[in-house]
Amino acid sequence: MATAMDEGLEGPTGQTAALDDMMMGTSGDEDSLHLQRASAAYSNKDERFRIEKRTYDNQYAQLYYCRLLKMAPRLKQRIGEQWPGMPVTKILDLPENQEVVVIGTLYKEMKLKPSILNEYNKERGIETLTGHTGFVSDDDSLVLEDESARMALRGIDAGPLVTGVVAAVRGVSASNGEFHVKDMLFTGPQPQLPLPEATGGDKYVALVSGLSVGDEAGEPARVALLVDYLAGLLGSPPEQEQVAKIVRTVIAGGLLHSMEPLVQAAPQAKQRQQAAALVPIKDMDMCLTQLAGAMDVDVMAGATDPANHALPQQPLHPCLLPGAVSFPTLHRVTNPHEFEVDGVTFLGTSGQNLDDIDRYSTETERLPMLARLLEWGHLVPTAPDTLTAYSFPDRDPFVIDSAPHVLFAGNQPSFATRLVEGPEGQKTRVICIPKFSSSGVLVLVNLSTLKVQPITFDARLDI
Repeated sequence: MATAMDEGLEGPTGQTAALDDMMMGTSGDEDSLHLQRASAAYSNKDERFRIEKRTYDNQYAQLYYCRLLKMAPRLKQRIGEQWPGMPVTKILDLPENQEVVVIGTLYKEMKLKPSILNEYNKERGIETLTGHTGFVSDDDSLVLEDESARMALRGIDAGPLVTGVVAAVRGVSASNGEFHVKDMLFTGPQPQLPLPEATGGDKYVALVSGLSVGDEAGEPARVALLVDYLAGLLGSPPEQEQVAKIVRTVIAGGLLHSMEPLVQAAPQAKQRQQAAALVPIKDMDMCLTQLAGAMDVDVMAGATDPANHALPQQPLHPCLLPGAVSFPTLHRVTNPHEFEVDGVTFLGTSGQNLDDIDRYSTETERLPMLARLLEWGHLVPTAPDTLTAYSFPDRDPFVIDSAPHVLFAGNQPSFATRLVEGPEGQKTRVICIPKFSSSGVLVLVNLSTLKVQPITFDARLDI
């Protein structure tokens, strides 16, 4: 597994697109005003994340059951490879003092985990505020549950693990019902489609998130600079050549800074208040209209965007983007989003999955969190326990069936990337995309090499 932060970067590290450089504009001849953008074959793979008919009478237990049912055969195959000859049994059939393997779903017992009862106790003054930003403690423990029963696990560090991960544990059951773990196994990265051979010149997919339109403390000029750059309206001739190689832009959520103004602008609110609340949406539509007029754009919803809260988030409603939807190049997609460009497979989220893992895990770095999803074989393991998700009755769409070539998460605290290599030669570029509003970073992914190039936009005039 490659861990060096600068490995896999191409171009000048830390390249900054400053306002005074970008305002040079194009050279002025007629050819430069019409960007000859490269083209690429595209396929949307979001079918499993789409909800055609919503019903809310399904139990969440069914989602866990579907998850275990789908992932257990993969674990049995790995058990045969890693622990040949080791018997696999159900919890109810556990023999005492005999080493066996049990497959099940992990549940993390946490005394600091929020609950309705705890909230009631706090209101009554029974508990004091802990001051924690997360909910982990030294007393956390793990329970494994299969189709038959559940059992407490001992001898394993619960810290980096979270509820919802499907695992195989190897150990011995004691007379008190506890299972003493000697080793643990996950599904690992799944088989991967071969990376297409490079043909012709380089092509790029641009990844960005967290534009935060409507943020009063933000820099609107920075967003305008980004849009003009991607649209091919700014930059020197070398930068124009680079922009022409960007075949698609993916916006991984966080288009709006907050939903609060829209919530407050209820039907009974004053007309002036309603109009003010709609300004960020109109500005968002204006940005996307300009961008879609120049290239293909995939727009994912995020935690602060006007879409359903539960994952998978469905595409933004077309009425929110009256100008942008007039372009066939504007693609409203789901979150998570899976797609393929020139045979390179992408899978990513707007970041809610990592935000939730951060609350319930001792892991503090986002990049290892993202890479661990490949090892766990699941994109959103904490759903539906602590991250709201739709209760699918017959499947778990978040199970990773094939290792993508690029795995990304938007709206992260900082930019980070590494190349994760699997035991069967799988190679996945994992990317933490930072919020553009705070970092000014756009990430370019080279489709031929999977190398990435972060570009920082700065709209200040004094740099």
